[in-house]
Amino acid sequence: MYNGGKIIAGLIIFAAIITSPFLLNIGKADEAPQPSLDTPAINQMSEKKCVESAEFMRTGHMQMLNDWRDQVVRNGDTVYVSNSGQEYEMSLENSCLKCHSNKQEFCDSCHTYAQVDPYCWDCHTDTKGAGQ
Repeated sequence: MYNGGKIIAGLIIFAAIITSPFLLNIGKADEAPQPSLDTPAINQMSEKKCVESAEFMRTGHMQMLNDWRDQVVRNGDTVYVSNSGQEYEMSLENSCLKCHSNKQEFCDSCHTYAQVDPYCWDCHTDTKGAGQ
């Protein structure tokens, strides 16, 4: 190869440029938010328990809300039976926001951290009526 040294040097510079954002940010991730559970409804509960387990709700709440929407709108089903056998109304406003009334401290803190913009508030309003 006639220009082998230049090609290898170019590849090393290219690799350095491409990986530099990752290398410069190692260990600098923001700490995940801890949603506030300090609401009147939650404070009155003797056993602080959500529709499903906390782990499920952290990872699967959006899919569950989408399933609820489809079941209510398309099938007319309005009752959700949790894994524990409890029945809940499939309603963002009447089930979820009844306990999690602090949208800014609960919903928005995680959604901002994850950089997601859920479309729930296009139709629903939070408990104070200020959807966005």
